[in-house]
Amino acid sequence: MTLKQLEAFYWAARLGSFADAAHKLHVTQSSFSKRIAELESDLGRQLFNRAGQRAVVTEDGDVLLPYATQMIDTEQQARFALGAEGTLRGTCRFGVSELVASTWLPHFVARVRSLHPHLTLAPHVDLTRGLERGLERGELDFAIIPGPSALASLDHTVVAQIGYAWMASPERLAAGTMLTEQHFLDHPVITLTTDSTLAQSLDLWAAQQNLRIPRPLVCNSLLALIGLARAGLGISFFPRIYLRSLLARGGLVELQSAMALPDLRYGFHWRRDDGRQLIGLLRQLAIETADFSVPHAMQ
Repeated sequence: MTLKQLEAFYWAARLGSFADAAHKLHVTQSSFSKRIAELESDLGRQLFNRAGQRAVVTEDGDVLLPYATQMIDTEQQARFALGAEGTLRGTCRFGVSELVASTWLPHFVARVRSLHPHLTLAPHVDLTRGLERGLERGELDFAIIPGPSALASLDHTVVAQIGYAWMASPERLAAGTMLTEQHFLDHPVITLTTDSTLAQSLDLWAAQQNLRIPRPLVCNSLLALIGLARAGLGISFFPRIYLRSLLARGGLVELQSAMALPDLRYGFHWRRDDGRQLIGLLRQLAIETADFSVPHAMQ
């Protein structure tokens, strides 16, 4: 029994697919299958039920899984205890929202690289639901997105809470305008697609007030959304701290509403069954680094 064999078993069990696990470990599927076969031969037990298309863990596999998880984590802990340079190794695939990518992601990446130079970071930028799906399937190690998630398989820790406000171009509405139902009929609402927490937040806010908002204009980019609002194509809502410089210069103005928009809590999300040291170490770095006030290109 080798660590590489246990690592192959661990990822196949988590992802439910030999092909996905082989891709995760950057090995060919034939090499991956050989590791699993050698492990099963060594233990004299069948670890996967191969009757279907998915890699379903057998009862013996269920017994082995917590030990495999512990062995993989113990290897990382041993490196840490011995003071080995860069305790984390391999490739870490993670997801972030566009808001994270355009603010503090570079600082997070720099900190991780300084502490763990042998860890390869592979970030993926997408809307919330797409990142949740990737995390649930095991394609991502973690994701930094608004939460909490409705998926029972995911857990999270809050890294920041952000206040939102309605905004528009001063050519469309004056600063401080108190929005009424008629305003939402007269002025198009621009928002992200339904795969975003932002769009769901809008739906909930409107439902709580029995407010009817005609079919909104949608796009899948926050920076594009800001550009559309600045061009006077409609009204939208954005994080105040993110656009504070633009508000100060009058590129956008803040509007008022009888019911305040809810804050969004950004969290570090991971799979509940993932107890690796990597998750704990990077989660703490994200908590220490998160700062949505970092200037960005639209400022």
